Amino acid sequence: MAGILAERRNRLLALKRMREQGSAPEAEAMTCPACGRALNEDDLADNQRVCPYCGHHFPLGARERIKMIVDDGQFRELDGSLVSTDPLDFPDYPEKLAKLRAKTHSGDAIATGIAKLGGVRVAIAALDTRFLMASMGAVVGERLTRLIERATRQHLPLIVFSASGGARMQEGIISLMQMAKTSAAIQRFSDHGGLYISVFTNPTTGGVTASFASLGDIHLAEPGALVGFAGPRVIEQTIGEKLPEGFQSAEFQLEHGFVDAVVPRARMRSTLIRLLMLHGKGGAEHVG
Repeated sequence: MAGILAERRNRLLALKRMREQGSAPEAEAMTCPACGRALNEDDLADNQRVCPYCGHHFPLGARERIKMIVDDGQFRELDGSLVSTDPLDFPDYPEKLAKLRAKTHSGDAIATGIAKLGGVRVAIAALDTRFLMASMGAVVGERLTRLIERATRQHLPLIVFSASGGARMQEGIISLMQMAKTSAAIQRFSDHGGLYISVFTNPTTGGVTASFASLGDIHLAEPGALVGFAGPRVIEQTIGEKLPEGFQSAEFQLEHGFVDAVVPRARMRSTLIRLLMLHGKGGAEHVG
C-alpha cells in the first residue's frame, strides 16, 4: 500500500509542476453523486477513489482494484488472452466489444490472477463495470472458473471482488450457463477445504449475485454497494409497492444477515490480511 500511495503522490506532484508551467490541463471536475460536493480527479486519486467529504465509493477498474489490495508488484494476471466471440450473431456486438477493449485495455469484464497479500499467495479476481457493466458472458465465466480450479489444485485462498449488471444478453443461454459452471467450481473448491472470501462492490446484481458472488465462506461489501438480484426499481414495478429506505444496500444486507461485514475501501486490504491469518492461511509457512 505504501508503494501505491507513493506512486500517487509522485503523480500528483508531477501534475502540479506541469500545471504551474502551463503544460497540463486542470483536473477534470465532477460532482459527488452522494453529497453533491465538487470534486476533481486529484481529490479521488489521493483517496482511493472515495469522496473525501461523504465517503461515497466511486467505481474502480479491475486491475486498479487488485493493485490497491495486493502486495506491491505481486500480481500475475492469467488468461488475459481469452476474449469474447459473437455466438448469437448479435447486432453490433463485435463492434461494441472492440471499442470497449480499446477503451479499457482489457479483453473482457474480469481480471484474474495469482498474487501475494500480506505475504500470502492468493487467487484473486475483480470484475470491471466499465466493460458492459461487468455483465457475465462466456469469457467472464471461463476466466473465473479457471482461477477457481487453479486455487483448488494449489490450495490457495480465493478472493473475488464482484460487480455486475447481470448476465450478458448478447450471449443468451451461454451467458446463463456460466452461473452453473462457476457455482460448480466453487463447490469443488469448498469440498477441498478452500477459503473463499467474496466482496460485493457497487452494483452486484443479476446472475453474478445468484451464483458465485453469494457462495463465499465470508461475505464482505463496500459501503453503499447495491447487492441483490433484480434492482429496486424493477421490484417496485413488479410488486406495486414502495420498498424500504436503503433496500438492498450493503448496510441493509448486513442488518439482514446476508453480508458479514461492510468494510470501507481504506480498510479492505488490512481486513483481508487479518481474515487470512485468522483462518490459518497466513504466516511465514504459507509464503512463496
